[in-house]
Amino acid sequence: MRRGIAATALVASFALAATACGGSDSGSKSDGPVTITWWDTSNATNEAPTYKALVKEFEAANKGIKVKYVNVPFDQAQNKFDTAAGSKGAPDVLRSEVGWTPAFAKKGYFLPLDGTEALKDQSKFRSNLIEQAKYDGKAYGVPLVTDTLALVYNKALFKKAGITEAPKTWDELKADAAKIDSKAKVYGYWGSTQSYYAQTFLYGEGTDTVDATAKKITVNSAPAKKAYGTWLSLFKGQGLHKADTTADAYAHIQDAFVNGKVASIIQGPWEITNFYKGSAFKDKSNLGIATVPAGSTGKAGAPTGGHNLSVYAGSDSAHQKAALKFVNFMTSAKSQTEIALKNSTLPTRDDAYTAEVKADPGIAGFQTVLPAAQPRPALPEYSSLWTPLDTELTSIAGGKESLDKGLSNAELAMAKLVPDFSK
Repeated sequence: MRRGIAATALVASFALAATACGGSDSGSKSDGPVTITWWDTSNATNEAPTYKALVKEFEAANKGIKVKYVNVPFDQAQNKFDTAAGSKGAPDVLRSEVGWTPAFAKKGYFLPLDGTEALKDQSKFRSNLIEQAKYDGKAYGVPLVTDTLALVYNKALFKKAGITEAPKTWDELKADAAKIDSKAKVYGYWGSTQSYYAQTFLYGEGTDTVDATAKKITVNSAPAKKAYGTWLSLFKGQGLHKADTTADAYAHIQDAFVNGKVASIIQGPWEITNFYKGSAFKDKSNLGIATVPAGSTGKAGAPTGGHNLSVYAGSDSAHQKAALKFVNFMTSAKSQTEIALKNSTLPTRDDAYTAEVKADPGIAGFQTVLPAAQPRPALPEYSSLWTPLDTELTSIAGGKESLDKGLSNAELAMAKLVPDFSK
């Protein structure tokens, strides 16, 4: 999942009206090639060129199919697809964030893929990722890339402060940040106010925003308050950067890290290629990757993220058949290997982890933290719960409201999204 990446390609919006024609696209003649539309939500600068190259490979191997490639800014794609699908004008294929997949499946927008060409290699994929692509027992997406969050750190700055290993608890992180501030004269840690990143603190206290099994909202529970209390404490203290509540916070944090102005942040593998472009990581081996620090329960972990390829249920049979073939090609071991090598993202099938792929220090590092990743509950509304929480956490971190008030507001907003859940 691209948590909070700032949209810089707003011009793409103007192209969508012309390209969101999906199954209703009659642009291909009955005796000519079928033209399918693919909305790709990857980073337009760092990742999209790899996907465009694969589209050309697919078209060369499948003369009867053309692919209209559209790169849609991640933070706009969910709403745009929802609108397009509701008016029968969605793309034939969507790069769907794992949290969107069950939500759109519930609305009937995605085609079930069990037994289709798209999932003919189902046994090759990691079973937990297939489960995460399901709704009501059926698969509605094929895992393309996976990810999670980790504590990424600047080994040279840690060494300069006399620190030999990554912190294993948040208290250790605070102590390390103070040492780095004293010895290396830079911030030791800069945290995010975004709810997705704050999930790591909830997991450290053995809780979540909701208990899907018990159908209960838990964002305002005692364990959650303790978790968010720890999260809030990391914005104040020696070596700890204050909260950035601006719209460009994500970019500010990322820029500071890659240029050696802060020693550690919480981040995902989608930024590996950007890490390597920064002055602090010209030497790739300087990038440290560790499991996020543990909470008071001793537990540590982060959300399992990533993206699936899903097929629009509103397309006609010819477009669906072509889309299924395209999805199979894009998620093949060969394609996933190529994507990993060029974009430094994590494959979703074991046969794509070739020796060359595992030689990338970023991929190898994130692969070690994947076992601690926590799958999301089988709840279509789950990802939408982070939207009101984003607003409240920003207000809390910015000192505009108390922790109790902010979590109470979030609880009320979530109750409207899952009205059958108790508080």
